[in-house]
Amino acid sequence: MPSADLYTGRLTQAVLYLDHLSHNMHLLQQQVGERPLWPCIKADAYGHGAEIVARHLMQRGYNTFGVADIAEAVALIDAGIDARFVIFSATLPEHSEALVAFDCEPAVCTLEMVEALARDAEKLDKRVSIHIKVDTGMGRIGIYPDQVQAFIEHCHHYPSIHVRGIMSHFPRADEADKTFSYKQIETFKCIAEMVRPHGIDVRHMANSAAILDLPDSYFDAARPGIAIYGLRPSRAIQNPQVNELRPVLEWKTRITFLKEVPAGTGLSYGHIFETQRPSLVATVPVGYGDGLSRNLSNKVDFLVAGLRCPQVGSITMDMCLVDVSALRGRVELGDEVVIIGAQQEEEITADELADKLGTINYEIVTAISHRVSRIVIQAQDT
Repeated sequence: MPSADLYTGRLTQAVLYLDHLSHNMHLLQQQVGERPLWPCIKADAYGHGAEIVARHLMQRGYNTFGVADIAEAVALIDAGIDARFVIFSATLPEHSEALVAFDCEPAVCTLEMVEALARDAEKLDKRVSIHIKVDTGMGRIGIYPDQVQAFIEHCHHYPSIHVRGIMSHFPRADEADKTFSYKQIETFKCIAEMVRPHGIDVRHMANSAAILDLPDSYFDAARPGIAIYGLRPSRAIQNPQVNELRPVLEWKTRITFLKEVPAGTGLSYGHIFETQRPSLVATVPVGYGDGLSRNLSNKVDFLVAGLRCPQVGSITMDMCLVDVSALRGRVELGDEVVIIGAQQEEEITADELADKLGTINYEIVTAISHRVSRIVIQAQDT
């Protein structure tokens, strides 16, 4: 058998600039002051690599992370990440034993979950910390504000349950009109005061958009997500500091084949693109299997030698085509192709791809698949 050392990794890579991550955290920390930040690293840190991001942030003093479910937490614990994990999504009683065993802190909004956690905590001779999720307007999960008092009192029946936090979430903090968000904040302020006699340690609500635009939402801790990766929550964010965010990720590949084709040549599946002139076409090893949506076919540019070159033909599972006719005599096999990132004076952003796809930058980076190598650039932190 040949040695694995012969393999040098995939040609398509997500390059992570960890100094940008540190910079973004510093900027967000300045916004909230001394309050703790609980970085959100769910969905593999929004496609950036949860283990990489968690290790870097722990080295800089952050020790509480938000994840979507118990599986994400356990994967990081098994990787040696010794941190506190707050589980943001609703869980079922069947997950309670694992939540207790791994000392996770779930968001809880059903009495069935409280009872299951209490039962398993007693069985394992542990005390489990929970965060009561309150629906102040998200309409997703959570109890209603008028149910909070009774819910907390029910939790107090179980000595193995520690109500450490109470939490809510914004559905519209990234919009220019903050009216609905202001109403949510006022509701949560009333809840925060009501629960004070119950000894609840942490009241938390602010996401990235709220950290930037809604300082009244900070409470006792804040939960930044998309902004720590250097991506703006939306174009409607009013805080000028959003312009100081630095994207952590660049997505790159390389040319593996070059071919001259005559005018009238159909390219890729379905021939949805046909050359109008003799063209030099490059093949690059990135496709929808890597997270580059097939719906972007014929809609996006890539950067080659600092020039925007159109992607042409259907994006396939493992490859797609780029028209590099403008670079005849200046392009070679192995040349770098940038999908997201900067090259010379040009830049393509996750927002640009999102606009072409009719979605948000969150989806673009989160979709980058596990088979794309994550390459860490260790630069001096700013």
